[in-house]
Amino acid sequence: MLSACARVLRPIVRLALSRGVKHAHLDEVLRRLLIDEARRMWQGRGVEPNISQLSITTGLHRKAVTSMVRDEIEQLPSSEASAPARTVTRWLHICTDDPSCRKLPISADAQTPSFESVAHEASHGNVHHRAVLDELLRLGMVRESDGFVELKAEGFVPAQDMRSMLAFLGDNTRDHLMAAVSNTLGEQAAFLERSVFAKGIAAEDCERIHGLVRARWSALHHELSGELTKAFTEAPTSASSRMRVGIYAYYEDGASQANPEAPDPPRGRRP
Repeated sequence: MLSACARVLRPIVRLALSRGVKHAHLDEVLRRLLIDEARRMWQGRGVEPNISQLSITTGLHRKAVTSMVRDEIEQLPSSEASAPARTVTRWLHICTDDPSCRKLPISADAQTPSFESVAHEASHGNVHHRAVLDELLRLGMVRESDGFVELKAEGFVPAQDMRSMLAFLGDNTRDHLMAAVSNTLGEQAAFLERSVFAKGIAAEDCERIHGLVRARWSALHHELSGELTKAFTEAPTSASSRMRVGIYAYYEDGASQANPEAPDPPRGRRP
């Protein structure tokens, strides 16, 4: 169990160290997570746990539990609630059907597609289209000129905003791991969580296959976006379920850095 946790945590530790995060910060995060998940476990049994129960379950001292239960930490923005993200997703869906829509008037009449209408539909009118446009301009995803706005991005990847990138990293990785953990624990019917792997192939083949995956994902993304939009539109007001579907690809040249605990292959032999 600890070995599996170490493999999962290694890239997170790498990210944390690259941004100056120290042991004390990670230790505090882990303590808070232990307490929060322990509370969820007790609540799953129909019990609202007290400090002593949380202390026994986590192995943390009562004083530490009491202090952390009272404190709150700053939260990352929710990627699911991002009006700019939903606008880009909706815009890309429209562009798949009509590529000419990559460039739209900022405002137009009701019969003509416009950025205003796309942003209004994506945010359900809760965010003004100018605020959405200003954020996309800040992130470098669109270009504005002479009353028109052109979509430059192929997806909502806010590379110029570390806070937003961390939010997507957290949300996407969390749900991927939630599916894997649920499957491991056998908590419910198995979620789709599969991958393919090869070692000892040329770097150019890695790049070629990566391009293939991107192309296939683009088509699947369009289909899934339409299905999720339809499901949301037709859902009753009481509906509360959420769904995230993702795909990933990773490759590296030379000896694996993602699995440093693996033994070295025998010399003179191809692994």
